[in-house]
Amino acid sequence: MAAKKKRLGRGLDGLLPAAPPKSEPKGTGSARIEELHPNRDQPRRRFDDAALDELAASIAEHGVLEPILVRKRVSGGGFEIIAGERRWRAAQRAGVKEVPIFVRELGDAAAFEAALVENLQREDLNPLETARAFQRLIDEFGHTQEEVATKVGKDRSTVANSLRLLKLPDEVLDLIEDGKLAEGHGRALLTAPDVPTMVKLGREASAKKLSVREVERRARGTSGGGSKGAKKAGPPEKSANVRDLERRLSHTLGAPVRIEQGKGEKGVVAIEYADFDQLDALLAKLGVGG
Repeated sequence: MAAKKKRLGRGLDGLLPAAPPKSEPKGTGSARIEELHPNRDQPRRRFDDAALDELAASIAEHGVLEPILVRKRVSGGGFEIIAGERRWRAAQRAGVKEVPIFVRELGDAAAFEAALVENLQREDLNPLETARAFQRLIDEFGHTQEEVATKVGKDRSTVANSLRLLKLPDEVLDLIEDGKLAEGHGRALLTAPDVPTMVKLGREASAKKLSVREVERRARGTSGGGSKGAKKAGPPEKSANVRDLERRLSHTLGAPVRIEQGKGEKGVVAIEYADFDQLDALLAKLGVGG
């Protein structure tokens, strides 16, 4: 666990740009609790009531020990919470009238990134909240997967695997968000051949408490279909994961991409081109010099 937290070493300090001396208060201050407002872009959407009650009891006895990171609101006065909404909610339950704050002047992108990193460091986000936050950094703020990985202190493969969860059908996503299936179950279900199979197997995994390994085995076992004596009809159908990768590669390169899976982990990536001009353009995108 200690090693995991070390990977997030950049933390908030690494994401928060230094503000001009005149616009940033020195040290921490305090504000009335009603002056603070939740961040509409908060990556975290669910707050456990029991955990909030436990934190509220601690705050009632010891106070809010860590300042809440905020920025000034553009309109309406007061402050918008960047990191620490859980502490703010618990402080309200504890009847606290004033809380410590630390004010930073941040743009929307930096504020969202700071909120995401703070939640990741505390392991407060469920798998889907994390995946949706990563997707938003890509869609709205123009980051690549590599840039997202750098900002949150994780491997690019971790970010990619998280984003793939969003390809699951809504019913399976609900099971994961409700804690009835784990992130590993979701990744295993992505190997199923189609959406109905994913939903059916997801329901079964939730009801019977199947292990991730068992779900993976059953998902892969559905791709063959038919009886034992059935005649083979060509190569096995590609998983949703592979089809999604083909689509994204085709979009990025501007040419049809086909992935053929071989034995074990081996495979072939084929890129189609219409003429030599398109081939030259593809080679340039791939960084292959002439």
